[in-house]
Amino acid sequence: MRKTKIVATMGPESRSEEVFAKMAPFIDIVRLNFSWGTYEEMTAMIATIRKVAKDIGKEIPILQDLSGPREKTADGHQLDAEAEAVITEKDLRDLDFGTSQNLEYVALSYVETAKDVLQLREEIKKRGATTKIIAKIERTEAVADIENIIASSDGIMIARGDLGDTHPIEEVPFVQKMILNKCNEANKFVIVATEVLLSMVSAKRPSRAEVTDVLYAVSNGASAVMLSDETARGKYPVEAVTILDRLISYDEKMVG
Repeated sequence: MRKTKIVATMGPESRSEEVFAKMAPFIDIVRLNFSWGTYEEMTAMIATIRKVAKDIGKEIPILQDLSGPREKTADGHQLDAEAEAVITEKDLRDLDFGTSQNLEYVALSYVETAKDVLQLREEIKKRGATTKIIAKIERTEAVADIENIIASSDGIMIARGDLGDTHPIEEVPFVQKMILNKCNEANKFVIVATEVLLSMVSAKRPSRAEVTDVLYAVSNGASAVMLSDETARGKYPVEAVTILDRLISYDEKMVG
């Protein structure tokens, strides 16, 4: 049994019961990205996750990833620098939906300081829920306030895509290692995310660099490693989770 968990994003290529049933034995948490899709689609995916989990006798918690103050670009999304608040009206509507569905985790995008986490916790309490909060670290301000954010949250996501936009690219591995160290010292759950096995969006096996990246995350104390596009829209979602399971299991055996 590996200690490091696998978080996999469900999307168009993995939301059928047939495909997800093949992935489920290797997944510990499913992420639903609320930057895309409708509530109708989300309801259907939640039903699939819970049905398959029940069928195989396994608990598979669901992580609701809120959009945050983002704007669309030609390449996807980015932080809306003119936004006045981290928690948007859309986030609050999505939180209404997530709490009504009894989702176990909620990820807060573009966290700036610990105050954002505390504000989300109040919103969760208002809805009579106990959803655990994962703070996404994507901004320089969040890195500067990392100790307070760790203390106020239930877990951390190192969202390396946006970190690579807000920091010089050569700094990202060191920011990742620093956050992993601080989370481990505080005994807090921490996810390494973004481009983990990105080549598997279109290829049946990862690159050698990606294999080494997984080892770096595991050996530096990641609680979980997350797949995004690899399982949401990639051609090989089943292969991605099975290979990641194999990599993590071997890494843990060799690292000790």
